[in-house]
Amino acid sequence: MGFRLTLFSWSLAVLWAQQPAPLISPEVLPDQRVTFRLRAPNAQKVELRREGVPPVPMQKDESGVWSVTVGPLEPDFYGYAFVADGVALLDPANYLMKPNLLNPQSMVHVRGPSSLPWELNDVPHGVLHRHFYRSAIVGDDRDFFVYTPPGYDPRTGKAYPVLYLLHGYSDDASAWTAVGRAHVILDNLIAQGKARPMLVVMPLGYGAPEIVRRGGPGLRDPVVWRRNVERFRDALLGEVVPMVERTYRVSKDRTQRAIAGLSMGGTQSLFTGLNALDRFAYVGAFSSGGLLPDHDATFPGLDAKANNKLRLLWIGCGTEDRLIEGNRKLIEWLKSKGIRYTWVETPGAHTWMVWRRYLAEFVPLLFR
Repeated sequence: MGFRLTLFSWSLAVLWAQQPAPLISPEVLPDQRVTFRLRAPNAQKVELRREGVPPVPMQKDESGVWSVTVGPLEPDFYGYAFVADGVALLDPANYLMKPNLLNPQSMVHVRGPSSLPWELNDVPHGVLHRHFYRSAIVGDDRDFFVYTPPGYDPRTGKAYPVLYLLHGYSDDASAWTAVGRAHVILDNLIAQGKARPMLVVMPLGYGAPEIVRRGGPGLRDPVVWRRNVERFRDALLGEVVPMVERTYRVSKDRTQRAIAGLSMGGTQSLFTGLNALDRFAYVGAFSSGGLLPDHDATFPGLDAKANNKLRLLWIGCGTEDRLIEGNRKLIEWLKSKGIRYTWVETPGAHTWMVWRRYLAEFVPLLFR
């Protein structure tokens, strides 16, 4: 028995010695450059595909490890993937994930000062709640997340304002927390006295779920796209809002409700909010994508009289974003109708690095 155990232990030691050393990837260097590594000795070509920038080639060493160093990068969270011989891969050495229904990625955190709104600080924290329900309107099982601020107590009579915060195409309901850091941003802004304590509701954004199914119509079919926008509105107003108002201490006053979103969610926020000013006094749209082209038909009856109800219409887009021209055309249409708005153009592409900053700028303007 002793001989067999000794032989077994020796065999394990040999196998262990033959294993390659574990890779460190990504490695954030002191000067904020970042090195990415992938062991793929049989690959012929590997690239790093990083959120918002063109792919960059990686170089292979004699042990079959591909690497590249980029930056320095501004402090933030960045999504990335490897592309090996045309196949997109997550980083097997990295636990940090950017969830997505079609294109999940790995993430790297380049840490910054505590003053950045998405950095975790030693402040009172709110609570994230996840709800599941059957949607009779859409016909599927779905979820939504709710952030309750620090100190929220359902036993008190206090009614909180509420922001309905919508994700983009191919995201799921967790996107604004898992990637956008919305709960951290709210914690920090509330602790600094820059934002009122509020609830944030983050629903699943598909009124036509087939639009995000692999092999489905995607964004190509305008009929499906319009159904996606319209049925999402119906599910939000007819199912999610009533559930939230039954479950949480939130105000039913329109001046205490806001709706905002990014990309697809920006278009849905505009379509839902501007056509329901009896329900929402604040509307935000970040890098809106898939804007319905006929604004007169999309927003029937919207004119300068809306200014009496709109406390804030906030629209922003990055100057390197391919969607900026469509957003600029919407601004020109709003101007022609005499509707007041805040229009923000900032450097940046169609990325979370833009949207985190927009959320941090938008939230302090609410419910004042």
